[in-house]
Amino acid sequence: MTDGRRLKVGTTLGALILILGASKVVIERRVEAQAKPATVQAPRFEVDPLWPKPLPNHWLLGSTIGVSVDSTDHVWIVHRAGTLGNNEKGAELTPPTSECCVQAPLILEFDQAGTLGRHWGGPGQGYDWPQSMHGIYVDYKQNVWLGASGAKDSQVTKFTKDGKFLMQIGKFDSTKGSSDTANVHSVAQVRVDPATNEAYMADGYGNHRVSVWDADTGAFKRMWGAYGNKPEDTDFGRYNPTAPPIQQFRNPVHCVEIATDGLVYVCDRVNDRIQVFQKNGTFVKEIFIKKNTLGAGSVWEIVFSKDPQQKYIFLTDGTNEKIYVIDRTSLEVLTSFGDGGRQPGQWFGIHSIASDSKGNLYTTETFEGKRVQRFIYKGLAPVTKMDQGTVWPTSTTR
Repeated sequence: MTDGRRLKVGTTLGALILILGASKVVIERRVEAQAKPATVQAPRFEVDPLWPKPLPNHWLLGSTIGVSVDSTDHVWIVHRAGTLGNNEKGAELTPPTSECCVQAPLILEFDQAGTLGRHWGGPGQGYDWPQSMHGIYVDYKQNVWLGASGAKDSQVTKFTKDGKFLMQIGKFDSTKGSSDTANVHSVAQVRVDPATNEAYMADGYGNHRVSVWDADTGAFKRMWGAYGNKPEDTDFGRYNPTAPPIQQFRNPVHCVEIATDGLVYVCDRVNDRIQVFQKNGTFVKEIFIKKNTLGAGSVWEIVFSKDPQQKYIFLTDGTNEKIYVIDRTSLEVLTSFGDGGRQPGQWFGIHSIASDSKGNLYTTETFEGKRVQRFIYKGLAPVTKMDQGTVWPTSTTR
């Protein structure tokens, strides 16, 4: 063999060895990657299809428009009985057209077993009952706050757990717009900060602001709009996902949540964004969720995880029918679960969300959904799908 041929063969052999070696490294890395668990973890849930227990007295829920969990892990909901059709409430018509059903009381309390407890609600002396129910919240003093989203609802009311009237902020049909310091306008949600005893309001379906009030006296404290701007009532027309973000909230300003580190999270629903503020209204950051979502928008209500750092945000999307699991620090969407439908673990108009001390989630549905559901916290798990779909129980034992 000539020197040239030897050199050619040697070069070819060396190249082949390099290729085989590189292939081995690639294969080993693939196997190693497959063997390693996913580094991103997120809370995992399963629907509890047997919660709550059936209501008594042929009672039926209308659009279920708010949920809150108190310090005893009892679950409170509010619904719009007026959304029931005559074919649903035949037993209360005159004359009755059927044996079932009748409107349930507007405020209902359930224990952890799903058993109905206190139930009350309706017009009374000394306060203006909402034209349209929206949102319920049990604060750290065990007071029950009710929002109201009717066109003339310029008031928020506070009651005891037994339904005794305590205080009203604003007066029915008295709004003067987003600069008003005496009234609200169609508040979607109330949250009370234990550190300052201030009531933060997603204010809301009529106004374009967050407003803050003394939770005992009802005295006005402060307000702000999107990006911390002075709120305006300008009609910006329909949301356009390709246009630059507008510098004001659209209606509705649908949620406000206060984290333990003092940050305030606000749902600008139709603008498909969560905005984050300091308690004085200073803008911090924002995230857009499913930015091409039109109609009722993608950002409905949020609740934080129960770990001390409140590491995760759970966001309801009543248009795309999902709950998004979001890292609270980075505002990165880690995964989502749920789907549109009428079976357990699905939603038609998922609206409000709350969490108990164990980390279980509770959701309500508006539109034709008309129910409350519980989702059992199953711990942290590797994220294998960005969209988990319906989170059905893995076994029949609970």
